[in-house]
Amino acid sequence: MTDHSEHQETIQQSEHKKACVNCGASLIYNPGTDHIKCNYCGHEEVITEPISEFQELELHPYLEQMGSQSYTEKISLLNCKSCGANQHVEENYKSLHCVYCSEPLITEESFEEDWILPGAILPLQFAKEQAIDIFQKWIKSLWFAPNVLKKTSLQAHRLKGLYLPFWTFDAQLYGSYTGQRGDYYYETERYTTYENGERVTKTRQVRKTRWSYASGNISGFIDDTLINASNQHKGKIPSRVYNWNLQKLETFDSKYLAGFVTEKYTLSLKNGHLESKDEARRIADRWARNDIGGDTQRVHSLNFNLSEETFKHILLPIYISSYTYENKQYYFYINGQSGSISGKRPYSFWKIFFAILLGLIVIAAIVLIVKKNQ
Repeated sequence: MTDHSEHQETIQQSEHKKACVNCGASLIYNPGTDHIKCNYCGHEEVITEPISEFQELELHPYLEQMGSQSYTEKISLLNCKSCGANQHVEENYKSLHCVYCSEPLITEESFEEDWILPGAILPLQFAKEQAIDIFQKWIKSLWFAPNVLKKTSLQAHRLKGLYLPFWTFDAQLYGSYTGQRGDYYYETERYTTYENGERVTKTRQVRKTRWSYASGNISGFIDDTLINASNQHKGKIPSRVYNWNLQKLETFDSKYLAGFVTEKYTLSLKNGHLESKDEARRIADRWARNDIGGDTQRVHSLNFNLSEETFKHILLPIYISSYTYENKQYYFYINGQSGSISGKRPYSFWKIFFAILLGLIVIAAIVLIVKKNQ
């Protein structure tokens, strides 16, 4: 991993493509299966299961040597002059367009860069055709969307299967804390109010908190802290599609990438580790509060350390595309495992206007009915 990788968006197309034994065309991964398939003659081959499961790599040797050891290799990349994204292009491509902005890439300007090989991957679970159906159902379900929009048809070639890069971190956590335990109790309180113009005295239960000193130790294993390893597109891809089931991870095999785009991490392992420590502190705080018990808690001091730290570079799937409405481009994203979808959408001014108007009419009618009944 180089410093250059911390500042640039990089995307990799399948590095190790395999040719069809029948016609010589490239085999691509068939989503939701364990096969790679030739789209020309229909030939299929099984992606063989690895002998060993994916490995958790020791963290600190990589932080010290920046990955200049095993589990690293070089990939060739092309730079998008429009948005700055970089992509790997297979040799059989005459031309390729950026997955993010659709601008053409210049194949003569490729360069090489190191990366830490992915340790695991969550393969795409459904094909492009199903992703298009998900888009169409989403468009039709949008409230206050223009009627013309609901008739929008998505061009299949604009929909791209994309593997996003993440770091996951495991660690054993040990810590100590001081704080306070809060237990609720209730007291009866008298108060005065007015009813029908007369002053009356009533009682009510008031909740109070009894605080007591607390301290203790916490320990436990933190498994798969997930850190988004893409700097450039953080915040652009909605978090609501980040609902992968990591229990379904497979040992990485480049055949799963065949025919799809893979983004290279731009958040360095070092900075990813710093973010994971922030998450570890939140976990330690939660464990401390659970240990304190009671109805509510205060944590005054919290000290912890992490040991036996390991990490993985993993790839998680989405579909990405855009559609155009009134000369404006709207991007949307589909989780490649669960099918959940999120994206930008236009609104119909007139639908919103008439909805508000109808609401005001209903409120006015209710007010009139209440006044007549008084």
